[in-house]
Amino acid sequence: MSIVKLIEILAILVGAFSGFIEARSKKMDVVGVFIVAFITAFGGGTLRDVLLDIRPLFWVQHQEYAILIFFLSLVAAPLLRTLKKIVSERLIVVADALGLGLFSIAGVSEALNANMPLFIASMMGVITGIFGGVLRDIVCNEIPMVLRDGKPYAMCSFAGCWMYLLMNRVGIDANFSLWSSALLIVMLRLITWVHGIKLR
Repeated sequence: MSIVKLIEILAILVGAFSGFIEARSKKMDVVGVFIVAFITAFGGGTLRDVLLDIRPLFWVQHQEYAILIFFLSLVAAPLLRTLKKIVSERLIVVADALGLGLFSIAGVSEALNANMPLFIASMMGVITGIFGGVLRDIVCNEIPMVLRDGKPYAMCSFAGCWMYLLMNRVGIDANFSLWSSALLIVMLRLITWVHGIKLR
């Protein structure tokens, strides 16, 4: 398994988890939980693949991803009831930060593989990172977190994507570049949230 695929799988799991939390907080049934988890996990990657004209879509090509989300949805409700004391906004933000970092770097890597220019590749990383969460919040009747908390959510993704692009350009080890860039995005997102750093 390639390192990009591993990162993509981890991103899908983290994205689905944030979808589970949000859906259960809205008291959705198992169908609602599955739908919210599915669009959170696959929304950004799907838009990326559509824009890059990649067919089949990554979750169609790897149906095991969708099957995994389906079965996790069945156990999400009792699992989250067990963990209800720690399911809070803080946990959602941490899950979002992890998803943002992992999805962004998977997205920019896929764009480079599709021979996109550097700026377009960075935009594909940002889109992959944020769009699943945007769809999740819309379906849950919330203003998307990326738009409502005033913190540089997309900018964290953009910075990490450019770090990866620059490290890739100068020939730094690919595995190190992927993981360190993803970690940068996660840390930037958490730092801006903890310290209340805002764009306005």
